[in-house]
Amino acid sequence: MQNAATFDAKFDLKISPEIAIFEGAKKGLLERLKDGVVVGDGSFVVTLERRGYVEAGAWTPEAVVQYPDAVRQLHREFLRAGADVMQTFTFYASDNRLSCLQQNNDEAQEINCTSLNTAACDLAKGVASEGDAIVAGSMSPVPAYVEGKGKEVVVNEFQKQVNVFKEKKVDFLLAEFFAYIEEAEWAIEVMKGFGLPVACTMNIGPAGDRSGVSPGDCAIRMAKAGADVVGINCHYDPFICLDAMKMMKTALDKAGLSCYLMAQPVGCIPMKSETILGDTQHCQNSHSPFLLCDNINLYELNDINAYFNQIYQTAMEPRLLTRVDVARFAREAYNIGVRYIGGCCGFEPYHIRAIAEELATERGKRPPGHDKSGGYKSLRKSILPSQHERSYRDYWDTLVPASGRKEFKHMADVK
Repeated sequence: MQNAATFDAKFDLKISPEIAIFEGAKKGLLERLKDGVVVGDGSFVVTLERRGYVEAGAWTPEAVVQYPDAVRQLHREFLRAGADVMQTFTFYASDNRLSCLQQNNDEAQEINCTSLNTAACDLAKGVASEGDAIVAGSMSPVPAYVEGKGKEVVVNEFQKQVNVFKEKKVDFLLAEFFAYIEEAEWAIEVMKGFGLPVACTMNIGPAGDRSGVSPGDCAIRMAKAGADVVGINCHYDPFICLDAMKMMKTALDKAGLSCYLMAQPVGCIPMKSETILGDTQHCQNSHSPFLLCDNINLYELNDINAYFNQIYQTAMEPRLLTRVDVARFAREAYNIGVRYIGGCCGFEPYHIRAIAEELATERGKRPPGHDKSGGYKSLRKSILPSQHERSYRDYWDTLVPASGRKEFKHMADVK
């Protein structure tokens, strides 16, 4: 493995107050995956809501036009943390979704699919040029699908977004957060027509999609539709996500299909469990590894919405992943064959740094911000002797996190 100074020189990444511009030739997504591990970025819609730039409930990306500096700053933080991909902040950026929220014609003229996707591409590409990152043009489900408007209407919405991505020359296309495999297939069909690498992820757990299709069958159908990378994002914590990813991998292997695996889970632990300690049982005193509490089981499709609604969005905050959780997730994901590893809602830049640092040997480099990332041993610089005792990984690996708030319950009441 080359040392950090060698990598900085190679990538022209000077760790200084100035912004460095990457001057070398960049590898594409599939080249990077063939070589090893790709680190994705993290949360945008939730993180920017917490920072005051996205409205809760709507979860739409008007900030790329209204507050571009805020979006640019978050991109930069993920880049410095070690992300290889700058994903355009275009979640729910279809005209179909935006038209449900706009209040007047003036707003509609400024906030639409073309304007948001164009601005988002410019921001992502600008920051990507400051380091060795590539750009993913990202799209998500549209209301027209669940409203039963039909394939033609849904595909037209996807087409409008992809047209902007093509014009802006993104490096690959990503469809994410799909709850129905049929809609995901339609998205892949549109993306595949543009000659770029295609990735697709679904917000599913071990129970499968909302129509009852298993994770394994979802993976097979995405691969047969033409996706180069398939996987899961959001809704489920890293360890439940990986359980479903194993099901995908098993099915793909059995079917003789070859594609890369991708995982970008939600950034919290919503169970009353000791999953963080590596226990294969996701719930204490339970016969089912997916039982979250007495009346929520991830093998039951009817329970999925209750599961997610009770922890999203403010209820996520006391359950956020630690960087130790994320390092363990990264290692477990890598060990089962996942090669595109990032995060979704709740994954902050320091979580992405934990992934990049955990897999530094496999990637052959540390994150650009390694000058301020000393790991556990940095605690030895403290003037407090008690900190020195905590400067070893074993201490943090065996620590059971606590809220310190006696009124906290394991699970919220489900109404």
